[in-house]
Amino acid sequence: MTPAPEPTAAVADRKRKKPHGPPKSLGKKLANPSSAPVPAKGKKKKHKHKEKQPRQPTPHAKKPAEPDQSTATAGAAGDDPATGAVLLSAAMPPARQLEFFLRSFERAAKMRLSPLELDSYSEGCLVRLAEEANQDVESFGDHVKGAFGASWKEELCDGNIVEGKIGVGSPALLVICSAALRSLELLSPGYPITVAMLNARVNIACGTPSRIKKLIDMEALSLSRLKLVVLDMQRDAKSFTLFTLPQVSNEFWDLYKGYLDSKIRGGETRICFYGAVPEKDVTKAIPHE
Repeated sequence: MTPAPEPTAAVADRKRKKPHGPPKSLGKKLANPSSAPVPAKGKKKKHKHKEKQPRQPTPHAKKPAEPDQSTATAGAAGDDPATGAVLLSAAMPPARQLEFFLRSFERAAKMRLSPLELDSYSEGCLVRLAEEANQDVESFGDHVKGAFGASWKEELCDGNIVEGKIGVGSPALLVICSAALRSLELLSPGYPITVAMLNARVNIACGTPSRIKKLIDMEALSLSRLKLVVLDMQRDAKSFTLFTLPQVSNEFWDLYKGYLDSKIRGGETRICFYGAVPEKDVTKAIPHE
């Protein structure tokens, strides 16, 4: 008996159910690259080499260094005296300089001067320098001449000893620096204080607070005719000065209290600031500035 032919609609339906795309397993492999066939070892190495190529240094890899350069430039600009420092002897009148000096003295000594003690100081003991001139090594001599006035040659250049008036080892100018090398810079070709040198007439002496105090204690250095004390306020790499550098600051105030204070109050000796100090130091000493 001949089987009955299937209905045309059923045949068509079965034909429509047949997949027209690739087999499911192949479709999965294409959809998931990780399941792709692993190439031979030689090809694998070549493939790995190609993957490493983008990791090799390129011009774009140098860009992270650019912010560091700009930061360094900005930090250096902050050290410019014009942006954060004050030339005390040029920018302040003597009365304000004296206030800064005495307030710094009080901070270092951790005490307050009484009104009677403050009255013993005169603003005339502070020297004001020319505003238009630089306060550097090259200009130091001109500033000193201006501070001494017409008597600068007699006080600073004469080499004769005057019996009973000008003895050995008694300078008219004393420069106090925070570092020994700075002393040599200011008075090149050199007036470093030595005991042998003090056996003759000395018009100018320069040194650190500890060195100066030691020679005074030895009675090798005399302050009998001292007219001017220059306080070199040059800042070091960390912006410390003669007044703020640890240990050196203490040595300076010990020297001042022991040997200079009485001469300043008595009007025999004047003080001159040389160089710029950080503005923050002025604000600490004179908060209402």
